Amino acid sequence: MLIKQLFLLFAFGIAFVASVTPPPYGQLSVSGTKLVGANGQPVQLIGYSLGWHQWWPQYWNAQTIKALKCSMNGNVVRAAMGVDSGGYMTDQNTAYRLTVAVIEAAIAEGIYVIVDWHSHEPHADEAAAFFTKIAKAYGKYPHVLYEDFNEPKGFSWNDVLVPYHKKVISAIRAVDPINVIILGTNTWSQDVDVAAQNPIKGYKNLMYTLHFYAASHFVEDLGNKLRTAVSKGLPIFVTEFGVCEASGDGRIDTNSMQKWWSLLDQYKISYVNWAIADKSETCSALNPGTPASSVGDSNCWKPSIKMVVEYNKKKATGISCGGGGSANSGQSNANNKQKANTKGKSNGAKKSG
Repeated sequence: MLIKQLFLLFAFGIAFVASVTPPPYGQLSVSGTKLVGANGQPVQLIGYSLGWHQWWPQYWNAQTIKALKCSMNGNVVRAAMGVDSGGYMTDQNTAYRLTVAVIEAAIAEGIYVIVDWHSHEPHADEAAAFFTKIAKAYGKYPHVLYEDFNEPKGFSWNDVLVPYHKKVISAIRAVDPINVIILGTNTWSQDVDVAAQNPIKGYKNLMYTLHFYAASHFVEDLGNKLRTAVSKGLPIFVTEFGVCEASGDGRIDTNSMQKWWSLLDQYKISYVNWAIADKSETCSALNPGTPASSVGDSNCWKPSIKMVVEYNKKKATGISCGGGGSANSGQSNANNKQKANTKGKSNGAKKSG
């Protein structure tokens, strides 16, 4: 019987994850401008983004995911699967394999995972096919969120991005009707105010991406775009931010970052820090040569990530390193298992993420 069940799972592209730990807030959904947990309570996801898979594959594994959870108090990891520049469009098998490794590690650890189509160019057909495959394999797990377009460059929201998003959303929803989908916005995912003028209609559990770098973007300018979007009812998710300049390098702006954290916490907006990588730049978290086994060792951390972790450790993220989601997860283990089984400036300048 077990062999027959495994054969059927394989035949339909459904993944069998050996170890499943419920995520902190159970099944997520969107209510108004808020991300909410299984009991309808507003929640924040707080965590870390991996760097492009084709350049830092050494961190796309279970060791890293455990460190992000247990040493950095993260309840979400972003799998920034590179699409161009030698990524998915060049080698789909490696990209998928590494993404799956991160998804399954997050499910085992009991944290959420954002599957990020990390591109600046629209590849609608390829994105739809990729997310269909991911949704078939892992859409039954409440841990999974989809980010369908990392940072669109200078594309029109109405003419290019709305049709793109509708195509990808439709592909995902044909398989997974529930899990949250996060949509990239114009100008490197900054123009959330533009998206708020014509949001995608006809689908539930959609959010919109805002990216910022604290030494280049400020609550007095880009922050006003966020305020405008929220005032119009747009749910925002900061899937990428840095404490440094928009290049991913340069100075750390502590004062600006503190203002951003206050603004995000005011609206209970989730946020993910860029990036778990060992590149020689300010917002790359790790010292050059750091192995995956030392991601949780603060002696291997740069000042940027130390600042972020210090703040994140003050936050209630619902996790427990004794074995996954906390007792206040908002959904029983049984219900979770039942589901599991059934950058740049506003003018367009760009940075490393």
